[in-house]
Amino acid sequence: MNDIEILGNLDKGQNFVNSIEKKRFLFSLVISYTETCEIPGITVAGANSDFIKFTPPADAEYLHYGNCKCIDTIPMTPDGKPTPAILTKVALETASIPHVIINAGSKILPDVPYFETGLEPGKNIRDESALDRYYVLRAVEHGRIIGRTLGALTDCLIIGESIPGGTTTAMAVMRGFGINASVSSSIPKNPLDLKNQVVNAALSRSRSKDSFDVIANMGDPMIPLVAGMLSTASQTCKVLLAGGTQMAAVLALGHSTGYDKNNVAIGTTSYIVNDDSANFLDTIKEIDDIPILAVNPKLEDSKIQGLKSFSEGFVKEGAGAGGTMISAILKTGITSQQLLERAEEEYHRIITLP
Repeated sequence: MNDIEILGNLDKGQNFVNSIEKKRFLFSLVISYTETCEIPGITVAGANSDFIKFTPPADAEYLHYGNCKCIDTIPMTPDGKPTPAILTKVALETASIPHVIINAGSKILPDVPYFETGLEPGKNIRDESALDRYYVLRAVEHGRIIGRTLGALTDCLIIGESIPGGTTTAMAVMRGFGINASVSSSIPKNPLDLKNQVVNAALSRSRSKDSFDVIANMGDPMIPLVAGMLSTASQTCKVLLAGGTQMAAVLALGHSTGYDKNNVAIGTTSYIVNDDSANFLDTIKEIDDIPILAVNPKLEDSKIQGLKSFSEGFVKEGAGAGGTMISAILKTGITSQQLLERAEEEYHRIITLP
């Protein structure tokens, strides 16, 4: 527990931790897409703009196979910064935590078994509405079905996401709900000016305060799908929302879709909660009285620059990395330092793949 910090409601956080130590965990990765990520400078996800659409399915394939089918290597920037799914994979395998993939509008389908929701990718919210309202309602309903099923199989359901550009749509959704949110970025110099321009363009199209209208106008398919999962899974098990600002948007929609707040916590990395360009803790507090569990991955101690860069402002979180590390620690008692050593071994393995 020394590697996990409890923030927000400390009593709820401690009770949440106590209730899931040494218990059964199940990880679900929701892969999705928003064309907002194609705006130059909005995200670092993918080696270049042509490959961004492959990042979510590649993350899914990597977790299953240890390599990717849709691209020749795992998602990695040209200078060696890997997908945060490397931390997720190490945590899941170390703690023998099973996982499932859920497709919520990925532009490219992964070559692994997955739950199919029939959702379409989200549009670029700078230029047009993200989704038809019909698809928002469908996403919530299908999420409820999946959450009910998965929640019955475990003591704690971990929900992570892989959606390039998702912090921008999350920021837009929260602003649409009247929440004064700044968000983190996969880039050290957070392009908040650019994000604000995109969000203001989306806000100018519609001033509707209806929750589902807000998502349809400026959200993405992942947000309503995960909100639906949260609503039913939290009735039967603990739910750890594994992520940063995207999960804050899920909680914001959760006021309309419902969830049992006594069974919910956010699990993320210390790089998110310590991000000076965002106001993550204040944002969560404004939304609901939900505890936050933050793990220090200790990547600043890594001998590998690609991993060390996470602690220097790149990526910070993604693919459920923080939440799965927290779960591995709570299930097995392993330390962040030991997980780091295994992540370094995994990094050396993947860079030597043929």
